[in-house]
This record gives sequence, C-alpha cells and structure tokens, in this order.
Amino acid sequence: MPQSLESQRLSHDAPAAEIPGPAKIAMPSLDRSRSYLARRLLLALPPLALGALVTALALAAYGRPAGLLDGAVLALFALVMTWQAFVAWQYVYGLAATALGDRALSELERRSLTVPAEASGLSRTAAVVAIHAEDAVAVFAALRVMARSLQRAGGEGGDIDIFVLSDTRDGAIAAVEEHEFARIEAWTRQHGPGLPRIRYRRRRDNAGRKAGNITEFCKTYGSEYDFMIVLDADSLMTGPAMRRLARLMEESPRVGLIQTVSYATGRDTLFARIQQFAVRLYAPLAIRCLETWQGPDGSYWGHNAIVRIAAFADNAELPVLPGKAPLGGEILCHDIVEGALLRRAGWEVRLLPEMGGTWEEMPTNLVDLLGRERRWCQGNMQHLRVTAMPGLRPASRWHLIVGILSYMACPLWVLFLALGTLQAARTGDLGLLAYGFTGSGAAAHALAGLVVTILAVPKLLSLGHVLASAERRAAFGGTASLLKSAVLEQAIWVLLWPVMTLFAAGAIVTTFVGRVVRWDAQVRDDRRVPWAEACRLQVDTLVAGALLTGGLLWAGNAWLALWMAPVALGLLSSPAQSVLTSSARLGRRSQAWRLFLTVDDTDRAPELTALGQSRGGGVPEAERGRPPAAWIADEVPASST
Repeated sequence: MPQSLESQRLSHDAPAAEIPGPAKIAMPSLDRSRSYLARRLLLALPPLALGALVTALALAAYGRPAGLLDGAVLALFALVMTWQAFVAWQYVYGLAATALGDRALSELERRSLTVPAEASGLSRTAAVVAIHAEDAVAVFAALRVMARSLQRAGGEGGDIDIFVLSDTRDGAIAAVEEHEFARIEAWTRQHGPGLPRIRYRRRRDNAGRKAGNITEFCKTYGSEYDFMIVLDADSLMTGPAMRRLARLMEESPRVGLIQTVSYATGRDTLFARIQQFAVRLYAPLAIRCLETWQGPDGSYWGHNAIVRIAAFADNAELPVLPGKAPLGGEILCHDIVEGALLRRAGWEVRLLPEMGGTWEEMPTNLVDLLGRERRWCQGNMQHLRVTAMPGLRPASRWHLIVGILSYMACPLWVLFLALGTLQAARTGDLGLLAYGFTGSGAAAHALAGLVVTILAVPKLLSLGHVLASAERRAAFGGTASLLKSAVLEQAIWVLLWPVMTLFAAGAIVTTFVGRVVRWDAQVRDDRRVPWAEACRLQVDTLVAGALLTGGLLWAGNAWLALWMAPVALGLLSSPAQSVLTSSARLGRRSQAWRLFLTVDDTDRAPELTALGQSRGGGVPEAERGRPPAAWIADEVPASST
C-alpha cells in the first residue's frame, strides 16, 4: 500500500510519531487500564449483588423449594431478575457519569466538541452506502441531501467522495439504481462546484453479504482513501459531522474506528413514532454508561461510523465459522466481530455518544421489526462460537456475551411466566410470579419493593433526567407532551413486551433446531400491515394467548387471572397491534396532538427537512405547505425524470 497519495496527505500506515498535522490526542489518566478496570468492576458487581439479594429475599419470603417445580421457578426468577438488575444498573451508572460532566468524558469526546468542521487537506474520506435491492429513489434522495450538506459546509468537495456499493441481484431494481445514478450525476454537474464526487459500483458476486461488499471496496478503492464513513441505505449524516469525524481520525493515530450514535427518525407510522420517541428518551443514559466503562474497547454497530481503511483491511477480515448455518458459515452480525478484530490488533474503537448530525430509520411496523429481530437473534447466537476466538480483548468478549444474553433472557422469561403460572394454579398463591406482592412478612414486602424498583429504574431515571433540564424538556415538546407520551408509550409497551419476548424465544429455539434466515431486502417505507398478514405471521402469539387464557379460566384463580391479564391480552391482540400501529394516519395525528415528539420534530435539522420534502413526507405538520429551506430550494424532485 502506498505511503501517501500526495505530499501533504496523511500517511495510511505511518506510526504515530510520524503523522503530520494537528496535535495528536493524548489519552488522559481516565483512559488508563487501571481506571477502566475499576469502572468495569463497578458495572459488573452491583447487579450480581442485587441478584443475590433478590434470591435471598425470595428464599426468606417463601422458604426453600419443596420440589422440582418450585426449584425451577426460583432459579428462573433469580436469573431473570439478575439480568434486569444489570439493565437497571446501567441507567444508574449512566446517570452518575452524566452528573460528573466533563470529568467522565474521554479526550476524544471533549475534542469532538471543538474540532473544526472543515477539511484539513491531510486526508481523503469515502462515505460508502452499501445497498441490496433497496428503494433506489429514496437512497439517492438521501445522497443529494448529504452532498448538499457537504457543499454548504464549505470546501472544494475533494476531501470526501460518496460511493454507492450495490449488491442488488434483481435486474429491474439495478436498472433503477443506474437511472438514479445518472440523474444524480447530472444534478452534481448542475449544482457544483463544491459537491462531492458520487460514484456507483455494482458487484456481480455477492459473497459475504454487506461485510463482503465493504471488504471488496477496501481492496478495490482503499488505496485512494484514508478513511471510510460506513452508512446504511437508511442512514443520513450532515456534512459537518462527516468532516469532524475525519478530523478526529487525523488527530487520533491510535484510533481505528469511531462509532457515532444515530437516532431513528423520519417515519410517520404510529409504531415508528412511538419507537423514535422511546429511543430518544431511554437511550442516552444507557449509551453514556457504555461509553464510560468501555473507553477504547468499544464496539462497532455497522453504520454511521468512520473507519481507518488500512487498519480495517489488514485486521477485520471475518472468519467463516465451522459447521453449517445457522450457527456456522458466514457471520451475519458481522459488525461487532469486525470491531473486536480491530481491537485485537491494537486499534482503539471509540464511541461518540452526543455528536449529533447523524440519523437512521427503523422498521415502521411490528411485523417488519420482528423480521429484523429474527435475523439479529440468529446472528447473536452465532457469536457463541466467536467468543472463544483467540486474542480477543476481554471487553470485546463481553460485548459479544451481552448481545447473546439479551436474547437468551427471553426464553428464560417465557419459562418463568409459564412455570410460575402453573405453580400458582396448583398452590393458589401467586408467589414469585407476583414478585412477592401477595406474600406476608417483611421479606416478601422487601422483595416486591426491590423488584419493582429494578423494573422501573430505567424508565424513571430516563424520564427524570429529561425533566431536570428545560432544554431537554423543550426537545420533547414540553413537560405536558413528554409526560403524556411517556405514559402512553409505557401502556403500549405492556402489551408489546409479551409479543416481543415470545417471538425472540421462538427465534432462539428455531435457530438451534436449524432454521436459517434469508438475506432479504429490508422494507423501510411507512407500510400498512394487512389483517391477513398480521394474523398469518403472528399465529404463534394467538395460540399462546389462547392457551394462557384457557389455563387461567381452568385454574379459576381471580388474582392469577388479573395478574396475567396483560400478558394474555398482549398475545391475543398482537395482530391488532401490528395493524393499528402501522397506520401513518394515526402517526401523523399523534404528532398533531403533540404526542411522541422528539427533537427531530421540535428543532428539526435542515437535512431532515430536505429529505422529508424530497420524499414527499416526513415533515412536521407545522412545516407542511411552507417553502423548503433556502439551501434545498433548487433540489431535483426525487420523482422527476
């Protein structure tokens, strides 16, 4: 690989001492291994202690198990509550780190707040968009917005090129891609100078899926660039954000990858709006916890990140797992493994929790979300074999294990609820199924209080964190809008949780019995789910709900029926949930009622406005009918020829 492409460019593979340009970021004392060991012990030990305390209180309240069923219920209760304690503790940890302010930030994150959003001339970056049978019109509409944002951010446009890396096999879809590429080329000629160069490449051999697509790009074009910003088909990033990332990489010669946090936005179905609101509300504290304990041992999420190409090409080649799919063969969830391989080679993998200017979209209905969850579940189960890979850092193994446990907790919950219901039906006492609420004595009361606290802490701390700041409250539309939305979101989550949990449990079972997921294109539009499709795809939840309802009626225990009613109702209503929440009309109506607002509604970035208008939607009600912002007034409509 050449040392440089021009005399003033940053070297691809020069050692840190030889890299020219701005002062390199030095890692402060907080980044030392001893400090991170303490942080990680602080993350791991309290949840284990809470799990032990829950188990001790359960034994004190109900005594030692009298049989196999009682023992199984106690063991499952201890396991699921220890996992929930770990989830809850991350929010406590994140709130504490947030309260520390700058003292908890890495030097890279501090620098990200002041680094210029302009090209230094020391490096070149490729923004790569990997697609597979996507809506080409929507993809290229986003490219126009990003290209215009780069142009508006200043510079001659030669520091960042945009690549569309197509893995599309369908000839008709590929023809649309080529048509849209021809249109955007004409658009760049019309609206230059200062626009980035936009390039398109379609692979004939789709080996390795997205990971293979990116690898092929590195081999073919990597020598032309120092860094690549990896984007998905539904990603959006501002020009200033791209240039800040490039500058941070220039100044951080030990960093191989910087992952940004991209929040879901841009879709109008009720389901999408609820999820967009929930992620904005609940993610920040958890992500702050993650950045605080992991430091340079971060993880890669596969998109909206910048990567040092030479480091990635030399060290992140994926192995083929032994055995047949689904647990063997090509790695599906490849991004986290690629990040672990980079870290194994000594490169730092960093996270920027609050950089801004970076977004993605999400499935717009429950059916499509469950389909994505099936793929992610199988990919995470494959990581059971990856965790034993030699040379991985302990933190990288932990990232893999947490992903596995997040899915494995679901069948444990299903078994706990099933066996707990059976136990309650036999004894007439809800026992641990009700977390101790129906028990007597101080131990049962303490157990109930502790479990409720563990389950409520993530949402209450997140809500309190927003309410404590006038600026954060305003981002959600004000206090009244925030509180109403949070209450409605929680009510919907009570019904959605049994469906998601049962589905994930089923996905794990089918993975281990050999079912292989297909590599299908994702549906990203505001799609209304028909009743027939919802009932057909969610028949398992209907059957489970009917069996649970029948069992509750047979048991004849009113308290048990009342306690399990939300679970039964959630399962039986799952097709209705899919159909009703997939309505874009209800989503827009909720927005008009000031429900489920986020900062992307109340203080919308011009790039989001531009993208929404180019697609004919995704614009807040208050902005509809108004002319577009000045810098997008001359955009070519996405539907024109």
